[in-house]
Amino acid sequence: MPRAPLRSGRWTLRPSDCAAGRAWSPPSSSGSSYGKGRAPDSSSGAYGCPGSFPAEFLAAAHHPMAGSEPGCWAVRVLTSGRALLLIDGIDEAPAERRELVRGQIDALQRTFPGNRWVVTSRPTAVRERWLAAQGFTELTLAPMTRDQVSRFIRSWHAAAASDPGTDHSRLPHYERRLLHSVRLIRELRGLATNPLMCSLICALNRDRSGILPRGRKALYKAALAMLLERRDPEREVDADGIVIDREAKERLLQKLAHWMLLNDLTEVDRTTAVSILDLYLPAIPSAGRQGTPEELFDHLLHRTGLLRMPTPGVVDFVHRTFQDYLSAKEAVERHDIRFLINNAHRSDWDEVIRMAVSLARPDECAQMMEELVSARPGLTAAEAKYCKLLASACLEHATEMSPETREMVRQRTRFIVQPDGLDSARGLGWIGPIALELLPDPEKVFDDRALLLAATAAGVRDDAAIDYLVRLRDRRSLAVRAELAGAWRRFDTERYAEEVIAHLDPDDLYFTVTGPEEMAELRRLGGRERIQVAELLTPGQLVEGLVADRLTHLYLLVHDARRDLGPLSAFPRLTTLRLGRHVGPVRGVPEGVRVERDGA
Repeated sequence: MPRAPLRSGRWTLRPSDCAAGRAWSPPSSSGSSYGKGRAPDSSSGAYGCPGSFPAEFLAAAHHPMAGSEPGCWAVRVLTSGRALLLIDGIDEAPAERRELVRGQIDALQRTFPGNRWVVTSRPTAVRERWLAAQGFTELTLAPMTRDQVSRFIRSWHAAAASDPGTDHSRLPHYERRLLHSVRLIRELRGLATNPLMCSLICALNRDRSGILPRGRKALYKAALAMLLERRDPEREVDADGIVIDREAKERLLQKLAHWMLLNDLTEVDRTTAVSILDLYLPAIPSAGRQGTPEELFDHLLHRTGLLRMPTPGVVDFVHRTFQDYLSAKEAVERHDIRFLINNAHRSDWDEVIRMAVSLARPDECAQMMEELVSARPGLTAAEAKYCKLLASACLEHATEMSPETREMVRQRTRFIVQPDGLDSARGLGWIGPIALELLPDPEKVFDDRALLLAATAAGVRDDAAIDYLVRLRDRRSLAVRAELAGAWRRFDTERYAEEVIAHLDPDDLYFTVTGPEEMAELRRLGGRERIQVAELLTPGQLVEGLVADRLTHLYLLVHDARRDLGPLSAFPRLTTLRLGRHVGPVRGVPEGVRVERDGA
């Protein structure tokens, strides 16, 4: 049977590979036209084909078709401009080597022009417009909305009904309890922002028969108990003959996480990981007598669910937050408070610091908070401000803190949440609900200031933010109203519709919808003239979900070019179709509808 040709490609390249020197770099430009948009003849071997980057893309990604692709296929796809490349997690490269990664990206772009590139990073790991010179547009990936989380939970439980479990009759009950808990428990909502964490929460909820703990520390503690203590015994799995109690396994993982924290790493090679275990095994004899360091490492890798090997010989934690939790726990147990404080100004340590505050003893917690809000030599003004913001964020995580310490932090940070622009306002949401207490009365400011307050409060993913935003809903400023309308997806759909959307003056305002739930609420409110659609919905869904005789302006931020827009003729008053800058050509637009395009 002939092999089907590979016509295009998608690859993921980890920046840690670039930073470690494992990625491709162009040969000397002497005598060549590299960097000028023209690539040399691939037959010359200048691309390293075969046997080097980019020829090993599929093998590096563990693609099932690795080795079966035609010779130099990757180079041909890249040269023709048909590739989509994802460079995932710039923040995982050490800070001092990120410029090297940027140089690698620039060299690849110039050598293989015309391809699609997506580069991801934690927002604070690189400066704004870090890749602007390379032609990149900067976007922020929004957390999962309430409706998306609800849909995910339902889909997860539907899939679980076909697994080998014995509790299938209880799954509907677990699903209902979890949907209710996600709406009520703030900490749970704060964690359920991406598919990986949603999966963990679903599994933990099932494991605990629908009863979830409250609070970040309690959630991670329960998750570790499920993964380290109960996961294999309850499934009667004993694959390698090694039996280690939960505390010993957690201690070994703490040592590994803490070593990675000390060395500013998010992944480590297998040999180093084994040597770290070897170093600490004499102090943990209950684990040491179970096998060699190599055998114990394999046990932790394959049986805990916390470690993974994304590329051969390289190990990392399945999610960065587990590494942060375990390293913070180890630092607190070692009384390394000074070590934590000395690194608190680093944005990639914010989760470690917050976890440490929740785990610290009362006197250590007070010491950390005092140091975070006090002047320290060697910090820039921006770093000192960041530490104060972090102290505000930590207030809700402290298990025990004296009223005097809490009030001291509030007093020293009460003026710190004063955004001077939209970007800074939208970047303050990570502080959490405490930010709402630090914002001024929104009814006593002018419209330009009200816009910044709306952007700040809208970034706080907590229903307490709705109470603050309600006080801005009567503003006439179109910019303020647009900020409020665009924040709908972050909050409970029905409550936000009742308390905010229903009260916004619709004059010239596009109301943003991201799915059928929001369209249904707008229908209940009688529809609106201007609708902005921020999700990929079919014309049929739009016709079904929007009020036909109300719509006059439709704004599509995304659109499937294969879909004919003819069904929009069902909207008799539609006069204008506005298209986002990334929407390609459209067809079937009803006669008489004017098409506008962003940036045109």
